Amino acid sequence: MSIKKPLKLVLLLFFNIFLGYSQSAELTVFTIPAELKENANAVVRNSSIEITIDDFDKMVIYEKKIVTVLNKLGNADAGIYQHYDDDTKITELSALIYDAFGNEIKKFKERDFLDVSAVDGGTLYSDSRVKYIEYTPVSYPYTLVLESEYKTSTTGFIPTWYPINGYYVSVEKSSYTLNNPKSIPWRKKETHFEGFNIDKTETDSELKYLIKNQKAYDYEDNTISSRDILPVVKVALDKFYLKGVYGEATNWQEFGQWMHKSLLEGRDVIDEATKIKILDLVKEAKSPVEKAKIVYEFMQNKTRYISVQVGIGGWEPIAANQVDQVGYGDCKGLTNYTKALLDVVGVTSYYTVVYASEKRNLDKDFASLQGNHVILNIPNEGKDIWLECTSQTMPFGFLGDFTDDRDVLVVTPEGGIIKRTAIYKDETNLQTTLGKIKLTPKGNVIASLNRVSKGLQYDDKSYLDTFTDEELIKNYKSRTWSYNNNLEINEHRLKNDKENIVFTEDLEVSIANYASVNDTEYLFRVNIFNTENEVPKRYRDRNLPLKISTGYKDVDEYEIHLPDTYKLNYTPENKEIVTKFGTYKINFKIIDEQTISYKKEIIIKEGVYPKEDYKDYRSFRRSIAKSENLRIALIKK
Repeated sequence: MSIKKPLKLVLLLFFNIFLGYSQSAELTVFTIPAELKENANAVVRNSSIEITIDDFDKMVIYEKKIVTVLNKLGNADAGIYQHYDDDTKITELSALIYDAFGNEIKKFKERDFLDVSAVDGGTLYSDSRVKYIEYTPVSYPYTLVLESEYKTSTTGFIPTWYPINGYYVSVEKSSYTLNNPKSIPWRKKETHFEGFNIDKTETDSELKYLIKNQKAYDYEDNTISSRDILPVVKVALDKFYLKGVYGEATNWQEFGQWMHKSLLEGRDVIDEATKIKILDLVKEAKSPVEKAKIVYEFMQNKTRYISVQVGIGGWEPIAANQVDQVGYGDCKGLTNYTKALLDVVGVTSYYTVVYASEKRNLDKDFASLQGNHVILNIPNEGKDIWLECTSQTMPFGFLGDFTDDRDVLVVTPEGGIIKRTAIYKDETNLQTTLGKIKLTPKGNVIASLNRVSKGLQYDDKSYLDTFTDEELIKNYKSRTWSYNNNLEINEHRLKNDKENIVFTEDLEVSIANYASVNDTEYLFRVNIFNTENEVPKRYRDRNLPLKISTGYKDVDEYEIHLPDTYKLNYTPENKEIVTKFGTYKINFKIIDEQTISYKKEIIIKEGVYPKEDYKDYRSFRRSIAKSENLRIALIKK
C-alpha cells in the first residue's frame, strides 16, 4: 500500500528535523559531561589525524578537529590555520563555527583563508606559508569544526600525536591513524602512557591510537612542563625524503652521518682572501682555544643574525663563503661559517642541533628530525666548549639559559653523538652585593653599591651595558628595585668582563623618605636592595611535582651607618634555615654605636621534587619572605 503524499511530506520534514537535531546534539555545549568542563578552557570534542604513507616520498595527512571553547583563554586551542610550503599541496580546507546550541553561525571555505608567510619580518626568505582565519568570537562558548587535508613529498616529519594539548584542555575523543600500505620500515616511541586509558591497534601496515573522556589538567605554579607528563607518540620512517633529499637512519649515529653528508658537506668553502686574513690574525696564538677565541671574535664583528629559511626545508645552512660575502646568516649559516673558519686555522669543531629557549632535550632514544636551533661544539680534552654564533655580544664559551644544560646532537663526519651542553648549577649562578649605606635623620638613604654577577646571573644582566643612560635608570627604577619608591640612580659604572664572564655594577643610589620617622622612633627595612618576597601559591591538594627551574646563590653585605641622633639598643636576631631546597642565613654585627653590618646569604637548589614536598618548599619561602621584610627600630638618644 503506498503512502499518501501529505504523509510523505510529514515524514520527510520529520527526518530533516531529526538530522538537524542530531547534528546540534553532537555540537551543543550541553552534552559535554560536567567532569570534562572542570578546569577546562576548551574541550576537544573529536580530534582525528589520519596519515597515509604511499611511499617514502608520498604522504597524505587528513585532520578533523572539533573544539568547544568555553572562555577567552580557550581560543589558543581553537586556531584556524594550516601550514604548507613548496612541497605541500592543500587539497581540502574548511572551517565552521557553531554557537552553544549547535547552530551554525559562520562558514569558511578555503578561498576565505588569508595566505601569508609563516615567518616574521626578521626572516630574509622562507617558503613556509600558512593559511589562516582571524576569528573574533561574539560570545562564549562556541564550537569550531576544522577540516584539512594536504599532500607532501616530505616524509622526514611524520605528525606527532599529542592527544592532550597541554593544561586546561579536556578531551572527549582523540584518535591517530597511520596507514603504511607498503610497510615501509618505521619506528615509534610512546611516552607517558601510564595512567591514561589509551586504546592501541598495531600491524605491519597500520597503527591506531584512541583516547576518550580525558579530564583537563589544572596547571599548578612551580611545576614541570605538560610535555613531561602528558602522552605523546612519535613516529619516524627509517627511509625518508626531505625537500628532495633522500635519507636513511635508525639511530643518532646514522642520522648524524646523513646530516653531515647531505646537509653540510661541501658548504664549508672559505674564500682565499678570508683564509689569509684569519691565518694572519691567529699567527701569534699559542693554543687551539686561543685561536678559537680570535676566530669567534672575528665572526661576531663581521656578521649579524638574520633568519634565512632556505635549503632543504630550512635544515641546510647557506654556504660559508656566501655568509662571508654578505655578512649575515641564520643560526645554521653562522654556525657553519664559524666552523669553516676554525677548520682553516686547524681547530676541530662540530655543528650541533639543539632545542633553544625552553629547556628541552633532544630525545636521545629516538633519532629523527628534532631541534629548533644550531650552536657549535669544540672538543677540548674532555671539557667541551660551546659557542652561540648568532650573538654579537655573547662571551666566548658561554651559552646562558638559551641553550644550557640539555641533550643536543653533535654532528661529526663519523656520525651523530648526543652530548650535554654546559651546566650552570646553583651556586655557580652567583650574585654578590657589597654596600655602604647611610641613613639620614630625615629617613633618607644614601648608598654606594658594588654588585658582581656570574653564571646565569651574568646572563640576566650582561645586556645592561647596551642600554642608554635613560634606559638603564628606568630599568633600575621600574624593574630591579621597583619596590623602593623615590629611588634615584645618581651615578653608574658598568663593566662587562667577557674574558672571565663577570658583570660588575658600581652604583651611587639615593632613596628619599625610606624610613618611617616620628618623635620617638626611626623604623626602616634592613634589606634595602635585594628582597625576595615571593611566596608560592597555596594548594589544598597538590597534584603535580614541584620544579625549581634555576638554582642560584646571592650574598649581600651592607655596612649601615645610623643617624647621629638615633641609636640601636639591641642586637637583631641572626637566623639560619637549612632545607633540601636550599639555605637562608642572615647575620647582624654591631660595629660601633652608629654602625651595624647586615649579611644575607641565600642558596636555592635547582631540581624536581615530589608533590609532597611542595608544602615544605612553600613554608621555606614564606619564612624567607618574613625575614626579608624585617624592620629595625631605632630610638632617639
